[in-house]
Order: sequence, then C-alpha cells, then structure tokens
Amino acid sequence: MSAPREIVAQALTAAAFAPFGDLLDCAGAPDRLINAGRCGRYHDRARLDFGPEGRAGLSIFNAVPRELPYLLDLLERHPEGSQAFLPMTSNPFLVIVAPDLGDRPGVPQAFLTAPHQGINLYRGTWHGVLTPLAGPGIFAVVDRIGATPNLDEYTLDRPYMIRAQPA
Repeated sequence: MSAPREIVAQALTAAAFAPFGDLLDCAGAPDRLINAGRCGRYHDRARLDFGPEGRAGLSIFNAVPRELPYLLDLLERHPEGSQAFLPMTSNPFLVIVAPDLGDRPGVPQAFLTAPHQGINLYRGTWHGVLTPLAGPGIFAVVDRIGATPNLDEYTLDRPYMIRAQPA
C-alpha cells in the first residue's frame, strides 16, 4: 500500500463547514432572551432532515477517544437524513467531511472543534466516524429513525493521515 496522503485539520468555523452542514454553538448574541432574561436562545440553528419516511431520534453515543495523527481509511454517509452530534463534554473532537462525487467521496477536509461546538451533517454528506480526541467521548446524536437503510460506507484505497495544525 502506498503512503497515506496528508490533511491538516483546521479550526471549525461556520463558513468553512457550510457546504457540509451546520455549526452548532453559542457564538454571537442570542436571537432572544427567555426565562425572565436569564437564558439566551440561539434559535433554529440546524437544518434537520429526516426524509418523508423517517422521524427524529435522539441517541447517546459513547465513542473511544482517538488521537492525532489519525489515519482516515473509511468514510460514510446517511442518504435518508441529517445527523447532528452534540458533545456532552467540552472535549474537542475531529470532524472529517468530503464532497460527494456521485457514489464516492471527494478529497476530505478535517476540522477540530472548540469547546462547546457541535455539528449537524446534511443528508448525504460523506463524513468520518465519530472521532473524539479525549475521553469521555459521550455525544447526544439526533438523526433519522426509519425502516429503510440509511448508511453507505466507502473504504479508501489510499488512506489519509490527518494532523493538527502546527502551533
């Protein structure tokens, strides 16, 4: 097998992530204050999509932490609905996404989350597996529940090595 290609993980920003999904955080001023002015509501931050035959489900995932550099050899997508990852800790996680080139992913991009950031992946977005970088790797996940299959996997013939940005 040939040497892996290299990707440098960038900081996760709403603009950079926009082609793949929504950044979920409390950046900026809240849309409104509720609870007698003691709670900021950041309203309607994700384009959730469960398809005509699905419904919203809330699951809890507990993923084994990984470390950088990280060898990426598998991408997946969910053709029937969106998938949101909401970390239940302030630990960072690695977000890997790739554009769709028909029935296969294009060149991946990698992002590192800041504390208290979550993501919502649009329906059909190629992405890496859940990759927390510290334990515990506990996430609330909002995604499609339905009777039809909702997972495509793609094994890369030549993997990528994902590294952190140099300090």
